[in-house]
Amino acid sequence: MSPAQADIVVVVRRLVRTLVLVTVLSIMFGVPWLTLFGPGTDWPGAVTATGTAVLAAAFLSLPVTMYLGHSRHGRDWAARIGDTTLGAIWVLLSWSVLGQVLGLVLLGVDDPLRSRTVAGFVAVTAAVLLAWGFHEAMRLPRIKRADVPIPGLGSDLAGATLVVISDTHYGPLNRARWSAAVAEAVNALDADIVCHAGDIADGSPSRRKDQAAPLGSVNARLAKAYITGNHEYFSEAQAWLDHMADLGWEPLHNRHIIVERGSSRLVLAGVDDATAKASGVAGHGADLVAALAGADPDLPVILLAHQPKQIGQARDRVDLQISGHTHGGQIWPFHYLVRLDQGAVHGLSRHGSRTRLYTTRGTGFWGPPFRIFAPSEITVITLRAAG
Repeated sequence: MSPAQADIVVVVRRLVRTLVLVTVLSIMFGVPWLTLFGPGTDWPGAVTATGTAVLAAAFLSLPVTMYLGHSRHGRDWAARIGDTTLGAIWVLLSWSVLGQVLGLVLLGVDDPLRSRTVAGFVAVTAAVLLAWGFHEAMRLPRIKRADVPIPGLGSDLAGATLVVISDTHYGPLNRARWSAAVAEAVNALDADIVCHAGDIADGSPSRRKDQAAPLGSVNARLAKAYITGNHEYFSEAQAWLDHMADLGWEPLHNRHIIVERGSSRLVLAGVDDATAKASGVAGHGADLVAALAGADPDLPVILLAHQPKQIGQARDRVDLQISGHTHGGQIWPFHYLVRLDQGAVHGLSRHGSRTRLYTTRGTGFWGPPFRIFAPSEITVITLRAAG
């Protein structure tokens, strides 16, 4: 391919990406506009003009603020605006679609009453859900408990508690106080093992160290372990591994440790995120063989792997995989897309004859500061001897 042809290919690809972006944004904003201010509503001109202007401004600003906020050296103020706009328009879009179904139910009602009823339903529902979703995102996560039988677990480790936090996503909103409250809640659980299952932050340790600092106060009787998530590979993954080590955590970068109590032992292993190899970060890439190298094959194995779909490599090779990443969908009905990608959204599931997978909804949130029908959690897993 000649240089001129290569330039043409680049231009065409950029044009296609731009057209796709404009099409997606047009749908995201167009459907809510038609629902709230379409011809059937027959609102006074000032109402329609004001609503149209607000949606048009959001339409134009969203790609700009998302780019400024989430590029390599993103600006936090822009990320806050872009993330909030993205969450709000997703909720409006979802409930506008449901509002159209309501419109079909009300076909016997003449306009503008029918269209105004639908518009009012969508506007009020979206406003209530966004307010509630913001509260859910900012609150201290609920404690969720699960019992997991582990074949071959020794009697001295039977009943041991493993506390999982994940997807803290320290980022544009300064949540240092929230982080301290999470650390206190974890310590109150008096855990034997504490794990952070990745996506610690959006940004480098130098930018997010104040928010991450409370993690240094987390206590565990036997072990504290951390693995990388996909977001670490946008923001200095190795630096986060080093920083967590400085805070007293064991970075399980394709390696394992032995957890012991009395005469009982188990293998606690961790692998890099599924995106690590493609990130280009030297020496990174999920490698279960390396993570388990030298481990006694007769010991039970607990694996930390950020994405649930990494269960494919772990099936029938470990007893329990702990993952995050999904946020439980975070904002309904996004969980349907998450299930298509990951296979699991939250909770305990069985894979093969040996392996169980626990997927946490995560402790924090990414991007839009909302959690709707997907509550955050701090998970307490009690290890039981399989009988």
